[in-house]
Amino acid sequence: MADNDPRLLTVAVTSRTLFDLEESHFLYESEGVEAYSEYQRRHEDDPLPPGMAFPVVRKLLALNAGAPPDRPRVEVILLSRNSADTGLRIFNSIQHYGLGIVRATFTSGEPTWPYIRPFGADLFLSANPDSVRRALNAGVAAATILPARAPETKADEPAHRRDQLRIAFDGDAVIFGDESERISREQGVEAFGRHERENARQPLSGGPFRGFLSALHELQQVFPAGPDAPIRTALVTARSAPAHERVIRTLREWGVRLDEALFLGGRHKGPFLEAFGADIFFDDSQHNIDSARRHVAAGHVPHGVANMPTGDGA
Repeated sequence: MADNDPRLLTVAVTSRTLFDLEESHFLYESEGVEAYSEYQRRHEDDPLPPGMAFPVVRKLLALNAGAPPDRPRVEVILLSRNSADTGLRIFNSIQHYGLGIVRATFTSGEPTWPYIRPFGADLFLSANPDSVRRALNAGVAAATILPARAPETKADEPAHRRDQLRIAFDGDAVIFGDESERISREQGVEAFGRHERENARQPLSGGPFRGFLSALHELQQVFPAGPDAPIRTALVTARSAPAHERVIRTLREWGVRLDEALFLGGRHKGPFLEAFGADIFFDDSQHNIDSARRHVAAGHVPHGVANMPTGDGA
């Protein structure tokens, strides 16, 4: 794979989001690096269980079907604080599951986030909140994934949904900037509604996930539209009418397609995300993430007023 070959989408993931490493991570924290290293060497031929980001990564890489091997549509990069030695088990697990991941960085305990930009990543998924914040500050869409074993595929899930990549986004402070959310928090819901009505034809500013959404939209254009398309996206927002108009007009101005839009007016998002069948959901509110992850994989985006020291995270 040549360095300049075009990719429509590049995603960087850490080893603790791709695989369930919590047993060995506990050993690292309780007994130190030597015990951890010995454990990984002893088990390097034992495949690691899939982690929370595994289903998303598998479906992303499946989008390369039919593309020339040297010109993939999607590339997934592995970033790991393991050493190359202990990382052998991770690469063995990648090969075991047939994941087309060929580029990786092993930093032996040093931060991984400095390598996100050189790889040209559109999205970074990590279990380390500090790395996620630094990636966001560097202009890369990023989210914190609570490390855990990936849930089992539901037996009653329709066949076309099992292979379809379904990604859901919150609006304010994720796809869009947080200026409207600031008004809601600082001046109240009535002021927010009045502001959105008065500015309905003024596009919202872009948030940290605007670039990733645009790249995902470009990737969608490769495939025929319709219910059997391999990618389906949704906006799942606490907004309701009449604050919906500005959102719709902003997406129209950007030329970006979202397949579904759910304006929930403050209803809990989790059941709706489960009904949508989201493989992953991105939200700036830790409260919403805690609710959503009872139903689907969820990535916290620590951006905007909800994540400032004076914010309450609601």
